[in-house]
Amino acid sequence: MTGADSIVKCLEAEGVDVVFGYPGVAICPFYNAILNSDIETVLIRTEQNAAHAASGLARVTGKVGVCAVTSGPGATNVITGIATAFADSIPIVVITGQVNSELLGSDVFQEADITGAVESFVKYSYLVRDADDIPRIFKEAFHLASTGRKGPVLIDVPIDIQNAPTSKFKYPESINMRTYKPTVKGHAVQIQKAVKALNHAKRPIICAGGGVLLADACGALRELSERYSIPAVHTMMGKGALPSEYKLNYGMVGNNGKPYANRAMNEADVLIMIGARVADRAISQPDIIFDNKTLIHIDVDPAEIGKNAQATIPIVGDALSILTEMLESEITCNTSDWVDTLEEYRNTMAVVRHPNPDFVDPGEFIRRLTDSMEDTAVYVADVGQNQIWSCAYAIVRDGRFLTSGGMGTMGYSIPAAMGVKYACPDTQVVAVCGDGSFQMSMMELATMRQHGIQGKIVVMSNGYLGMVREYQHYTYKDNYSVVDLSGSPDLSKISEAYGFKYLRLENMKDCDAVIKDFLSTDESVLLELIIDPMDLVK
Repeated sequence: MTGADSIVKCLEAEGVDVVFGYPGVAICPFYNAILNSDIETVLIRTEQNAAHAASGLARVTGKVGVCAVTSGPGATNVITGIATAFADSIPIVVITGQVNSELLGSDVFQEADITGAVESFVKYSYLVRDADDIPRIFKEAFHLASTGRKGPVLIDVPIDIQNAPTSKFKYPESINMRTYKPTVKGHAVQIQKAVKALNHAKRPIICAGGGVLLADACGALRELSERYSIPAVHTMMGKGALPSEYKLNYGMVGNNGKPYANRAMNEADVLIMIGARVADRAISQPDIIFDNKTLIHIDVDPAEIGKNAQATIPIVGDALSILTEMLESEITCNTSDWVDTLEEYRNTMAVVRHPNPDFVDPGEFIRRLTDSMEDTAVYVADVGQNQIWSCAYAIVRDGRFLTSGGMGTMGYSIPAAMGVKYACPDTQVVAVCGDGSFQMSMMELATMRQHGIQGKIVVMSNGYLGMVREYQHYTYKDNYSVVDLSGSPDLSKISEAYGFKYLRLENMKDCDAVIKDFLSTDESVLLELIIDPMDLVK
């Protein structure tokens, strides 16, 4: 057995079904060994999308996503995908090939210090020096990626280590890392303090972050909210933690959130923040918002508690474990007046858009699209104006809403949706992007075609990098710089070239019929929406 064989056996032991990647000489021993396995491989068309596809798979299955690329440019290309997963706490293991061990540091062909390059945005990285260490390293890597605050782990394997003979393979049954002991169960005293604060609350509110979804705590969150009539808001990454149409869900907070959701946060006397980082996009002025209120901050990562806002009652641990324990306590707060107030805010403070009738109204289109989608559907939003419209108008019921929140990586939606659809072929999956972000990952239409992965892609075409253009509109008084997308391809011909059905919607007149056609067919479909170039997110 070689080191490469050992890697494959490790992946089999972890229940890995698929590896997304791009080969090169330095990773060829691994890709040769995987031919003797039932693990499938998907050839993506550029390396960062291998990490995005692994991310999409991980987010909907709860498993660790895996990708494998070669050394040098293969490894450096995948960095953006790693950083994207790190920012949103997505568990993936990235395997990179490396040059011969004895040549490390010699600046030989396709050598890059990838473990050093990713140091600031991985949970941990390994440079394998001995093939006999591979089982232990992989066991640790999957454990690190999937526990505590989840995230990416990188394993760099020199080609000579992949080719080296190993002693008898034995995959560890358990793991004991002395310096890594993530807290799962919340401190009982702190939980009782939180319960006591709720019992005295007149205006409590829950703010759900992405950690609720990562902990599979959505059911417990809804039960807490519903049982005690505690209103809730969410961050961008927390969208879908509660159904969009749930009566006590007041929507997304932050710069691009609902005005009434932000007002609810401001006026609450007890705020329960669960699995959220208190980052600037959600809460731009934490000192003002958290003044004169009790902040209960629940997070599995102790480093996040107190980093951006001082918590009154910090609780470190897994969201599901802590919410389950809170549900076992008696909470007696009366929120009827508070809920009435928030309903008034919702009815009077909703943003009213005035779209140009000559074009597609992106907000209304997204509302109708998601209303027509299956209850368990997965909606993957890209980055830009399309993301903000999606956050504001997409209806999520029992499905999922995925996007790149922390890093804001354009080009995320198509490869992530590809990973979702590969993992869940019977689930309805739609990727929504702009014409700028589409051109960052349109090469993956070839991957879908090659591997028989159905693609449902919506492209909002306005001829601009819309979000940057909008910023320049406000900040530089319409002095636009490097945002014009003139020269973009004819999407009807791109669709034909990749074997996708092409649909086009120029205004709202035929919207419902086009949506029905888009969703009902079993074919891969690219739907182009013609958006007013001057449309704004609000």
